[in-house]
Amino acid sequence: MAKLVSIVNMAHSPFCYRPPEQWNEVRASRSLRADVPFDDIDVNRTKWTRIQRAFTTLREALSAARPDVIVVFGDDQLECFDFSNYPSFSVYVGPEFQGTLFSGKMQRVPGHTELAVAVLSGLMRRGFDPAFSMDMPKPERGIGHAFLRPAESLTDFTIPIVPVLVNCYYAPQPTALRCYQLGRAVREVIDEHPGSLRVAVVGSGGLWHTPAAPDAYLDEEFDGALLRYMQAGDARGMAEHFDGYKVPPGDRSQDLGTRSRGVTGMPTASGPQGGSRETCNWIAATAVGEGRPATVVDYVPVYASPIGAGFAYWPTP
Repeated sequence: MAKLVSIVNMAHSPFCYRPPEQWNEVRASRSLRADVPFDDIDVNRTKWTRIQRAFTTLREALSAARPDVIVVFGDDQLECFDFSNYPSFSVYVGPEFQGTLFSGKMQRVPGHTELAVAVLSGLMRRGFDPAFSMDMPKPERGIGHAFLRPAESLTDFTIPIVPVLVNCYYAPQPTALRCYQLGRAVREVIDEHPGSLRVAVVGSGGLWHTPAAPDAYLDEEFDGALLRYMQAGDARGMAEHFDGYKVPPGDRSQDLGTRSRGVTGMPTASGPQGGSRETCNWIAATAVGEGRPATVVDYVPVYASPIGAGFAYWPTP
C-alpha cells in the first residue's frame, strides 16, 4: 500500500519571497490598523532570514522523506475558476500543469494522474462531490501560487504534485470542519492506495492575514492557539477553534463586501475571513496526520503585510 511519509505546512505570502528592503514600501501602500507595530529595516531583514531558514528546514525534512508524489492543499484565487462556476473542492488530475513563479516566470510541474484520480474517486466514495480538471481551465494563467510556491520553495520541480483546490476566499466557503473531514478522507485514500507509492502532503497558505483590506491587523493570539492544537496533534481542535471565531462588529478588515469581480456578496461560514481562511489548507493537511504532533519550525509576524508566516512539519515516521 502507499505510505504517508511527510506532512508540511508553509506560508506562501509574497513577503516570503520579496526582499526585506521592500517590505515597508508595500506597507506604506496599505491601510493598516493604527496599533500594528512598525518594524525597521534591520528587524525586517532578521525576519526575512528566519523565513529563509524555515524554508531550508522544510526542504531538508521533505527531502529526507523521499516522496514520490506530493498532495498539496491550496486555494484558487480566480486563476482556474470564476463566478460562472466555483467549486468548494476540486482535484486536478492532468499529467502536468503550469503556473507563475514569484519571479514571473511560467513554470511547468508534473502531475500524478494515478494518485489524483484515486483521490477524486476516493473522496466521492466518502461523501464528497469534488469537481475535477483534466486540463488547466485557464491555460494562460495556469494554476495559482498556492501550488507553485510550494513547488519552488520545497522541490526542484521534478516531484509530481497533485493539486487539491479549496475555496478559501469566496463566500460561501466550506467550513474548517469540512476541510478537516477532507483531510481525513484523503488520508484514507492514501492508506488504501495499492503499490509502494511514497506520499507527502503540504498545506499551503495562511495563517492570519487580510491582504489589502482596510484596517488590516495581525491576530497573533488566534494563530498561537492554532499552532498549539497542531503541536498537540489535534486537527479537529484546530477546526473547531477556527469555526468558533466571530468577526468583531465593525472589523472592516474582514468585511465581506458587495458583489464585484472578486467578491460574491453572499453570506459565508463562521470563522475569520479574507486570506486567513487559507488556514483551512493547514487544517486539511494536519488532519491527514491526525493524532501526530507537529514540529513548528517558526512563526514570523510580518507586520508590513500583516501576516502570520508559519512553518511546520511532521517528522518522518
